Amino acid sequence: MSLTIDITSLPDERLLFTPSPLAELNAMLHVLAEPAHHPALHGWAASTAASIPPELSERLLEADFLWRSSRADFLVPGLPGATLAEELDAVDRIDDELYVAAALITTCGSSRLTHRMGSPLTDPAAQERARELALARGPRQAAFADRLLADPPVVRALVRRMLEDCQEAFFADAWQRVLPDLAADARQKADLLARRGPGEALAAVSPSVGLETGADGRRRILIDKLQDNTTSAVGAGGVTFIPTAFGRPHLLVVHAAGWRPVVQYPLAESGVPEPVSLAVIQQRLEALAHPVRLRLARTMARGPHTTVELASAWQLSAPEVSRHLAVLRKAGLLTTHRRGRYMLYQLDLAGSARLGSDLLEAVLR
Repeated sequence: MSLTIDITSLPDERLLFTPSPLAELNAMLHVLAEPAHHPALHGWAASTAASIPPELSERLLEADFLWRSSRADFLVPGLPGATLAEELDAVDRIDDELYVAAALITTCGSSRLTHRMGSPLTDPAAQERARELALARGPRQAAFADRLLADPPVVRALVRRMLEDCQEAFFADAWQRVLPDLAADARQKADLLARRGPGEALAAVSPSVGLETGADGRRRILIDKLQDNTTSAVGAGGVTFIPTAFGRPHLLVVHAAGWRPVVQYPLAESGVPEPVSLAVIQQRLEALAHPVRLRLARTMARGPHTTVELASAWQLSAPEVSRHLAVLRKAGLLTTHRRGRYMLYQLDLAGSARLGSDLLEAVLR
């Protein structure tokens, strides 16, 4: 599974690396709404939530579906500005049709709203579908959808004012603290792009991002996510890559029609393991799903064993054990070392312990 961005015939300089105040505020708001996704930021989330004025907290709660489970596309700018005000001005220039559709997709939890249906601003069937989907997600979402459909300018003004109040309450200080690292990372990726090309620049963004050139000459950015979606950057003028200090483990991608593709990626952190691909996670789960391999793993977790010892312990033939060990080893779950003429196999405890967190990170990616 992957999300694909077609960049065929797109000049390399159209790959833009830059920080974004609005996108970083969006990431912070998501952390506040879903702190369980970000255990490393629990301290920041708790102290920040405690410092936010109660009235603003209530407004954030009413609108948190704009950034809780998915993000409204207008909160992740395709062409970032230097300041939050500049980016909010750009959001104000988006027409009501595009803004409402983006807000309703997050509010209603379904992109199906905009597929094969008319405008939710003018089509009664689309309006009814929007209300139905929003109500299924709760009364706050339903109330927001009703207000947005009834009077988009008023709701848009309320959302902007709420984001401006966030800047005064907590964002300005946090942004000044993280901006130097974000800017340095963006410069480093842009320099890699200029000197080494898009392949190395994309690989530096994340091990979950890569460049594929097909036999037909088409170039595609492949993003390892639990999604099957395709978009093109050619008509949109390029792709924007935005570093974030508050995004891990998410690798956020704006890919809806009508929007410039954007990838918001977490900064690399010292001591934090690199993301594991979905294919490797699936391979490891399948390897451990077999009852014989699970028994062998149990034995090898207690110490190194030879093939003969494992066969004797579980009443198996040596060739049968070898076949199962090959599967576990290919999945990266074993370590080996030689003692004389014997090869000893041991379960990689660190890698196995990470399997649960790797799976969760991949699902949240």
